[in-house]
Parts: sequence; C-alpha cells; structure tokens
Amino acid sequence: MAFVFILYALIILFIINSLTHSLCMKTNMSKEKQPRVFRTINVLITILLISSYVEVLNAAA
Repeated sequence: MAFVFILYALIILFIINSLTHSLCMKTNMSKEKQPRVFRTINVLITILLISSYVEVLNAAA
C-alpha cells in the first residue's frame, strides 16, 4: 500500500508543480520570487500528502 501511495504522491507533486509553473509564467513572476513560491507550495502539498497517508493508515487499522 505504501508503494501505491508514494506513486500517487509523486504524480500529485508533478501535477501541482506543472500548475505552479503555469501560474508563474502567466503572472510574469520575477525569477527571484519563483523558487520561494515553488518551495512554499511543495512543502504545503507534502504536508497534506503525509497527513492524508496517516489518516488512511488509521482508517485501515
């Protein structure tokens, strides 16, 4: 089950990064600000995915 969830998480992170890149290009965001935006979004999505995994583990037990 962990392998499936890790694969799911990687797909979600790839999609979110693609959407973030589109947002940066559409809003003409400066090159200095882009890494901070990517880092913030990636950290928040990772926290969300980890909490979802813990919730799934607790529901299965």
